Amino acid sequence: MAGNIAVVGAGIIGLSTALTLADRGHSVTVYDPDPVSGATWHAGGMLAPAAEVVYKQDPLFPLMIAAGQWYPELINLTAKHTDKPTGYRTDGTIIVAKDRADKTHLEELQEYQELHGMTTERVTTREARTLEPALHPAIAGAVHIPGDHQVRPRLFAEALIDACRNANVTFIHEAIHDVDELDADQIVLANGLGARETTGWFEGENPLKLRPVYGDMVELRVPEHQRPLADRVIRGFVEDRPIYVIPRDGDGLTLGATTREDNRPDPQAGGVFQLLRDGIEILPAIEDCDIVETHAGARPGSPDDLPYLGRVSDRVVVSTGYFRHGILLAAVGARCGAELVEKQEPSVDLKACDPMRHRRQE
Repeated sequence: MAGNIAVVGAGIIGLSTALTLADRGHSVTVYDPDPVSGATWHAGGMLAPAAEVVYKQDPLFPLMIAAGQWYPELINLTAKHTDKPTGYRTDGTIIVAKDRADKTHLEELQEYQELHGMTTERVTTREARTLEPALHPAIAGAVHIPGDHQVRPRLFAEALIDACRNANVTFIHEAIHDVDELDADQIVLANGLGARETTGWFEGENPLKLRPVYGDMVELRVPEHQRPLADRVIRGFVEDRPIYVIPRDGDGLTLGATTREDNRPDPQAGGVFQLLRDGIEILPAIEDCDIVETHAGARPGSPDDLPYLGRVSDRVVVSTGYFRHGILLAAVGARCGAELVEKQEPSVDLKACDPMRHRRQE
C-alpha cells in the first residue's frame, strides 16, 4: 500500500532511497536545507566492492558485494526518470605497488579479497602498463579488478535530484531537528552526521555513535596533449600509504583520499602534498596537471565502520553511518531502505547494521 514518506537528508543515500520509494508508488518528501552539501559532494565515487576491502571488516563484505551487483538497477532507475549524466563507468580498476614491500601488501590483500569471494586478476607490470601506459615504469606489482566501476558523485547527485523531481518527489529546504515535526506515515533518517542531532525517535542518549572522518581530495585537469591520462581507476600503495586516481570524462582526474579525525573541515597542506607526491609516484604525468580544486569532506563513521541501517520504531527507519562506502552502498541503502519502509524482509542480512547495536553493547 502506497504511503506518505518523509526522507530526512538529500545526500546520495537519501536521494536514491527517495527515488526508489517514489518509483514504487509512494508519496515522498525530502527535507534538507542544503542538498548534496555533505559527504556526497566530496566523495570519489568508486564502486569498488573488491578494491575497498579492509581487513577484519567481514560483516561489510556481503553488503559491498550486493551493492556492486545491484548498482546497475540504481543507474537504470535514475535513467528512467532523467536524461542527466551520472558519470557511470565500467572500465575497471588497477591496483599497483610502488616497491617490493608494497607488492607484498598487494599480494596479501589479493589473497584476502579472493578468500572472501572477490574476483581479481594478478597481472604483470608489463600487462598493467599495456592497459595504462602512463603508469610509472618502475612499479613492482599490479592487480586488475574489472568488476570495480565508478560514478561521478556530483553529477550523479544532480541526476538523482532531477529524477526525483520528475518522479514527483517534493523537496523542502528545511532542517528537521525532531521527527515528531513530520506529518508522515514513515520516516527515513538519512541525514548523515546530522542524525546525531535529530531527536524524537529514541529515549535518553542518542544510540548512534557517529563521528566525522575527514578526507582530503585534489581535483586536477589533464593538459590536452596528455589526454586521456588514464582510462581506469588506478589505486596504489606507496610506502604502504593508499592512493587512488580516478579518471573523469573529458579532462579531469581526482586524487584521494587521506583519513584524519582532527575536526578540521578544510583541506590540509600536508594531506594535499601527500596525495600529489604519491600520485606522481604511480602516474608521473600528474606532475604536469593543473590543480582545479582541493577540498575535504566529513564522512559519517560508526565505531565498527558499519552503517546504521534498520527499523528503530513503527514509524522510523535509520539509514546513515556509511563512512567511506556511501556511494557504493547507496544501492543497498535504497533497496533495503525501501523494503524496511514497506516492512518487508530486506534483500540482504542487515543484522550487523542494527542502529541500536552500540547502545546494547554498552
